[in-house]
Amino acid sequence: MNVSDIMSKHVVTVESDDRLSTVKEIFDNAKFHHLLVVEDGALFGVVSDRDLLKSISPNIGTNRYTPRDLETLNKPVHSVMSRKLLTLRETASIEDAIALFNAHAISCIPIVDADNHILGIMTWRDILKRFHDIAKSMV
Repeated sequence: MNVSDIMSKHVVTVESDDRLSTVKEIFDNAKFHHLLVVEDGALFGVVSDRDLLKSISPNIGTNRYTPRDLETLNKPVHSVMSRKLLTLRETASIEDAIALFNAHAISCIPIVDADNHILGIMTWRDILKRFHDIAKSMV
């Protein structure tokens, strides 16, 4: 089984100069936890909901926020994104993906073509869902 069999093909992207306010708005309205950052159409980085939460004031969304707290939402994405990306091609095996997850402290793997253009994204949850489906079918 290849990663293309289970990766999410619907990928939401932001650009490196977008503001964290844009990222927050997307995460507030989505059921996923990673955004791929693109520059000139190619993968440039990844920003997670955890990256966002570490970078903005904890007072945002409470009645204690100040203008200074809101200013943290004006940081550019490139100031908080992960740049050292581990990627796979769509022909990589699920075993390759599991090995990457086990060897590195990552929570998603962008799936790219030879020109570093995004084809999809995979998380460890995608793998668990597939194995759960397989286990259910065996019962």
